[in-house]
Amino acid sequence: MVVRNLKTGRETTEPYDALVLSPAPRPSAWNPGADGERIFTLRNMGDMDAILAAVPKDGTGRALVVGAGFIGLELAEQFRLRGLPSPWWRSCPCAGPADPEMTIPLQEELVRQGVDLRLGRSVTAFTEAGGVLEAMLDDGGRIPCALAVLSVGVRPIRAWPGPRASHRSHRGILVDDRMRTSAPNIFAVGDAVEVREFVSGEPALIPLAGPANRQGRIAAEVILGRDSRYKASQGTAICKVFDLAFAMTGLSEAMLERKAWPTAAPTCSRRTMRRTILARVRSC
Repeated sequence: MVVRNLKTGRETTEPYDALVLSPAPRPSAWNPGADGERIFTLRNMGDMDAILAAVPKDGTGRALVVGAGFIGLELAEQFRLRGLPSPWWRSCPCAGPADPEMTIPLQEELVRQGVDLRLGRSVTAFTEAGGVLEAMLDDGGRIPCALAVLSVGVRPIRAWPGPRASHRSHRGILVDDRMRTSAPNIFAVGDAVEVREFVSGEPALIPLAGPANRQGRIAAEVILGRDSRYKASQGTAICKVFDLAFAMTGLSEAMLERKAWPTAAPTCSRRTMRRTILARVRSC
């Protein structure tokens, strides 16, 4: 295997008995002008340090969070806890793949906590002149801000070694249930691999820490001679949003409809859930 030092450019040849690929995803592509010194993505601890260094120490200025996934939710909360006005944009309902009616309590909580939440708008570009950073919206509006964080999703890094290309797809790295690629003695785990989705049984990219951790353990056990297998990912995730906790598992109603599966989606309000619990207690 040829290894290149990305800082020096020096290349060396390293032998291996087994090779495990675990490339972290990279932030999704964004629009022109999104490469300024005060425009960030959050991928690692170095990115977090850079964001913290850019936060105004006097609590003034506005932090712009673009994106509606779990990272965007957590950033919006942390900026508000530091006293910054925090506008937050997304062109569709928040909380990633969740169904719209499930995110209404989250939207209400964000507004209650002082987040300037604006759905249905998109940031099309950034401009910076005279030390002022501005986000340009699709409706022609301009929003000045001290810093902006783009949290619009990730895409897997699909460059890896191997004598054949049969273990690559248009989405991620193809592996079997032992985390083996088609290249001899090369394994792949984590956010870049396609796994079997638990409900549908279809290939899917599910970039979550829990499944990635288990995939790494299974790959290590297989390398050491154990017959360990990774069955499927169910996509269970939970996120704290101020005084609420949001969680989901499996496929959403929208995902099922895209597959043309018959669906039934009852929605329970807090009042309905309280009445249901009380009825069950009284019937016991």
